[in-house]
Amino acid sequence: MKYRRLALIGCGLMGGSFALALRRAGLVEHVAGFSASEGTRQKALKLGVIDSACASAVDAAQDADLVLLAVPVHATESTLRAIDPAISPNALVMDVGSTKGDVVAAARVALQRSLANFVPAHPIAGKEVAGIEHADAQLYRERQVILTPLRENPAERVLQAHQLWQALGSRVLELSPEAHDACFAAVSHLPHLTAFALVNAVARQPHGTKYLSMAGPGFRDFSRIAASDPCVWRDILLANRDEVLHQSVLLREALHEFETTMAAGDADRLLAIIQEASQTRSRWRLGGADSDV
Repeated sequence: MKYRRLALIGCGLMGGSFALALRRAGLVEHVAGFSASEGTRQKALKLGVIDSACASAVDAAQDADLVLLAVPVHATESTLRAIDPAISPNALVMDVGSTKGDVVAAARVALQRSLANFVPAHPIAGKEVAGIEHADAQLYRERQVILTPLRENPAERVLQAHQLWQALGSRVLELSPEAHDACFAAVSHLPHLTAFALVNAVARQPHGTKYLSMAGPGFRDFSRIAASDPCVWRDILLANRDEVLHQSVLLREALHEFETTMAAGDADRLLAIIQEASQTRSRWRLGGADSDV
């Protein structure tokens, strides 16, 4: 399994890491890259992430047998529409978007001739820093990748996507777009929303700056993801708003339980609900490995 030409549309952390991982695995001969910013394209070229910088997404997609969209989720429809005429009949097309319902809907609108080529994907990997300069060939190793295949996808196309991500060291699962978005609203989108809210809640207090100066490892670990790319997370939270809002209600209910227990001075109940969380977290393992949860 070797690809002659990867069209990398979006030369940032996720796309750049995919290209580097393919190179390290010896699975690609040429990487043609496009990003809206000329500066980013040139940086990707200089860093050796791509072999050629293209002036448009459609130029990158020409004659490619593998296409990866690593663009903001709100740009999926326009990007797919632009490249649809250039997608080769046997090309595998994937994305790395953190939401899938909107991506699938965008693909059904935009891909008039190449819908069967598109296998939506979400690698559960990333960093709190963005940009091609942070691309890492190891980013996807020992990480889960969720595929949400379309009914139009031939079985061999889905198998191809499985094998490609597995060759990069990832563990591959399949979900429906609806199940994906419900799951990741709970375990990814809500934690980011909570981290953003916590940092703002502390910083906006009259003595917030002083409080932050005294914060230790607990605050550092909890708030780390609040440093994530603001534009990316604006788009994700809006794209999956219904599921995230549902999870936000559940979080408020859990906080209310803590508040009422503390207000009542009920030490036994407080201990019990803390222990429940502690035990659940102790059993949890990244990627579901060896976890009872």
